[in-house]
Amino acid sequence: MSTHHLKKSLGLLDATTIVAGSMIGSGIFIVTAPMARDIGSAGWMMMLWFLTGLITVFAALSYGELAGMMPNAGGQYVYIQRAYGKTISFLYGWTVFAVIQTGVIAAVAVAFAKYATVFFPSLANEAINVFNLLHINYGQLLAIASLIFLTFLNVGGVKNGKYIQLIFTFAKLIALFTLIILGIWVGLKTDILGNNFQNAWEASKTVVLDSGKIQVTQLTGFALMGALGATIINSLFSSDAWNNVTFIASEIKNPKKNIPRSLFLGTLIVTILYLLANLAYLALIPLKGTPNGIDVLSQGLQFVPNDRVGAAAAEMIIGPAGVTIMAILILISTFGCNNGLILAGSRLFYAMAKDGLFFKKAKKINKHDVPSYALWIQCFWASVLCLSGKYGDLLVYSTFASLLFYILTIVGIFILRKKEPDTERPYKAWGYPVVPILYILITLFICVDLLIYDFSNAGMGLLIVLLGLPIYYLFQTKQKSTGTEV
Repeated sequence: MSTHHLKKSLGLLDATTIVAGSMIGSGIFIVTAPMARDIGSAGWMMMLWFLTGLITVFAALSYGELAGMMPNAGGQYVYIQRAYGKTISFLYGWTVFAVIQTGVIAAVAVAFAKYATVFFPSLANEAINVFNLLHINYGQLLAIASLIFLTFLNVGGVKNGKYIQLIFTFAKLIALFTLIILGIWVGLKTDILGNNFQNAWEASKTVVLDSGKIQVTQLTGFALMGALGATIINSLFSSDAWNNVTFIASEIKNPKKNIPRSLFLGTLIVTILYLLANLAYLALIPLKGTPNGIDVLSQGLQFVPNDRVGAAAAEMIIGPAGVTIMAILILISTFGCNNGLILAGSRLFYAMAKDGLFFKKAKKINKHDVPSYALWIQCFWASVLCLSGKYGDLLVYSTFASLLFYILTIVGIFILRKKEPDTERPYKAWGYPVVPILYILITLFICVDLLIYDFSNAGMGLLIVLLGLPIYYLFQTKQKSTGTEV
């Protein structure tokens, strides 16, 4: 039997960089463009980013209680199991494996490759054609290569992952701070910010028709509420994965204190950065524009090329060289983001394997004290998703599922306080019961809104969760019939 086990080698700074580093990927540099088209209002757009930050910090403050009670590998999976039992916790773990974690890893890897084409345009060329059914370009192969490389580094021990996380998180935080400071400084010398906020609360949806004409629909009442609920998905995407630090709880020193602190600090830092980044965008670039515009000023935030808002902002600050500099920043950002996701996600699958609810080998710890099989299984499935070309859809499906499990986890705080009143709680949910209830209500509204206004994607998210039920019973049946794990 192996004597290797997960070791406590991560401090508060490491944990905080995992929270912040896992959150900041490519989203903050891209999603403001679709939000500008869907809402067409500077006031409402900033309100959505503020609300995203608020509910993310609310969730982090609430999770602190569970993290302090159960500082075990697997994090949220463990909390759900304690509150609801094995079936629901498996559905969570299954969804994380099927789309939430691996889908995000794949999308971030493809974003990494996409920005590498700025320097190597040939990455967009087709590399492999399988019977004219599967077309794989060099960019997708680079995305997979980046996943294999990062997985290989993490298999070599948590210290490798820890140093990559520290270096890349600090690099992108400094770069993002620079973009914000220069953006606001340059932008305030113009009247763009004032113009963007002239009719701050007049919302409209802008669609480019097949004919090339623009259709603008004013949004009020229920139409506005529906559009806000559907559009916030973009900012929620950019702010997700903050809970990843809970997956590696057993490797964090003094986890009962450091996990709640890192959750609060990480989410707060990123929320402030995201709000300021969007303020910088609105100071530099007009909100509204036309797809046929000859430059960034005429294209506006709505129609910057390829939705690369960050690149457009950098171009407004320092000219054409800004596009290159921003591409480098996003390469750093996505690489560091994926390191955190790969490091953390494998620990959840390790925890599931220990419960007999995942591939048996995933619970093995190698000589470097990391779950190497879990890392490689995660790498394999994320690589498949890179090739599927469906990662964008997977992300949309998974957001709805992800929100459902966040709600369930926070409801679990109330369940566990009733079920286990005497359990030690080194940290108690801040603002209990008001803050957790507010989070549940706001997030429930977003989920209901998505079911009404985007049923196909929200329904698909729900279907992926429910597909876990027959798989769960397959694992259970296999264990009962053979007395072994799969």
